[in-house]
Amino acid sequence: MDQKLRLYCNTDQLVNLRQFLNGKLSGTTMSEIESMQVILAVEEVCANLIIHSHECNPTEFIELNVMRKNGSIVIEIKDYGRGFNILEYQEPNIDQVLKTKRKGGLGIMLVKKIMDKIEFESNGTKNICRLFKNL
Repeated sequence: MDQKLRLYCNTDQLVNLRQFLNGKLSGTTMSEIESMQVILAVEEVCANLIIHSHECNPTEFIELNVMRKNGSIVIEIKDYGRGFNILEYQEPNIDQVLKTKRKGGLGIMLVKKIMDKIEFESNGTKNICRLFKNL
C-alpha cells in the first residue's frame, strides 16, 4: 500500500481527502472507530495547512502519501507553504479555553492524542509531517 493524493488548497478538497483515506484504511485491521479517528487527525492537519499555511490559495497544493511500514500506517503530508512544527506545539490549558470560551486551537492536541507517533521536518521550502498509527 503506497498511495498518493494531491489536494489543492481549498477547504472543499477535504471531502476528497476523507474519501481517499476511507478507501485506504478500510483494508487494514483498524476498527471503524480507529479509522475515523485517523481520518479526523489527518483532516485536522490538512485543514490547518490549507487555511493557515496556504491561506486557501487554490493554485497551491499539499501531497499525501499513505504507506504501510513495520506494522504501522504512515501518512506523510508534504507541503511547500509556511512551516508549522507540530512537535513544538504547546497544548492550551483546557480550563482556560473553557473559561474564555475560545474557539479553535484544540485540533493539534487531538491529533497528538489519536496518533501513536508524529515526525516533522522542514528545509525552509518543503515541510513534511508524518503521522503514524500502529496496527
